[in-house]
Amino acid sequence: MTGETTPDLLRTAQKALDWLSGHRDDFRLGDGALEPDADVNRSWKPLGELAQMCACIRRHTPAGTRLHDTASDLLHHAWNETDDGRLLLTLHRLEPHATYPLEVYAAFASGGLRHPAYEDFTARLVRSRSWRTAELLPNRVLSILNSERRCGLTPHEDASAVLRRTWLGGLPEPWAFERFAGYTLTHVVYHLTDWGHDPAAVPADIADYLATWLPAWLDTCVESRHWDLCGELLAVAASLPEPPPPDATESAWRALAQAQDATGAVPEVGHGPHGEEIPRVFVNCYHSTTVTAFAATLTAARRAGADGRDSDGTSRGASA
Repeated sequence: MTGETTPDLLRTAQKALDWLSGHRDDFRLGDGALEPDADVNRSWKPLGELAQMCACIRRHTPAGTRLHDTASDLLHHAWNETDDGRLLLTLHRLEPHATYPLEVYAAFASGGLRHPAYEDFTARLVRSRSWRTAELLPNRVLSILNSERRCGLTPHEDASAVLRRTWLGGLPEPWAFERFAGYTLTHVVYHLTDWGHDPAAVPADIADYLATWLPAWLDTCVESRHWDLCGELLAVAASLPEPPPPDATESAWRALAQAQDATGAVPEVGHGPHGEEIPRVFVNCYHSTTVTAFAATLTAARRAGADGRDSDGTSRGASA
C-alpha cells in the first residue's frame, strides 16, 4: 500500500461498509431495548455508532457514488430501527436524566433525519437544572454540547472552557498516552470538530501537539495490533486543520488495510491476551469496521482537498 492513493482508501472504506451492510440485522435493537435493565452497550450504542459513521460518510462523499449510497441505505436502516425516532422519544421519557438518547438522536439529526416531537421534548429537558448540573467527565460534556448544537439547541456550556479540563486539553507528556487516554482524546477531537466536519475548531496548540505525537502513538497501536484505536487516531489525523503528510500515517494505513479481511471486517485487536486469534464475529468487529470506514473516507476527502462542504458552506449529503 506504499504510495497509497485516494481510490485505495475509498476501496478500504467500501469493503468495510459492505461488511456492515451484510450484518445489518445484528444492529437490531431487539424487543427489550426499552426495558430498564437493557444493556445499552449492545443495543442503542452500536446503532448510534452506525448512524454516526454513516452520516459522516455521506457528508464527505458525492451523492450517487456507491460509498455514499451504501452509507445512506445503512443510515435509513438504523433510523427505521428507531421507528423514525419514536422509540427515542419513548426512551428519553423513560430515562429523562440520561444523556445517551440525545447523543444517538443527534447522529441521525446530522444526517437530516428529524423527529419534531422528540426535539420539543428535549428542548424543555436541556433547560432543566438537572441536565445542566449532571456530573460528567469533560469529554462526555463535549459530546453533549455537540449533540445539543446538532439538534438546533443552544449548548448549555462553553466548549472551549470544557476542552481545557480534558486530558488532551492539558497537553500531557506524550509518554502518558495509553489506551484509555487514547480513546478519550479521539472523542474530544470528534466532538470539537463535529466528527471531522470543522477542523478549524481544533485550537492551534492542540493541533500542533497532535501533529507531533500522532505518528508515534499510531506506531504503538500497530505494534500492539490495536486496530480499533489505530483507526480512531487516523480519523483524528484527518480532522486536524492541517493533517499530517501522507507519509506520516502511511505505515499505519498499510497495517490497518492488512488487518482487514476479504469480507471487509476489521477486528478490534489482532490477538487475545494469550496470543490467541480473535474470532471474526460481529461483536469483535463491528466498531473497528465502522471506524475504518469513517477514517478512510475522511482521510480520502482531506487528501483530495475536500472539507465536506460545498462552495455555499452547506454540508454535502445532508438531505434525508
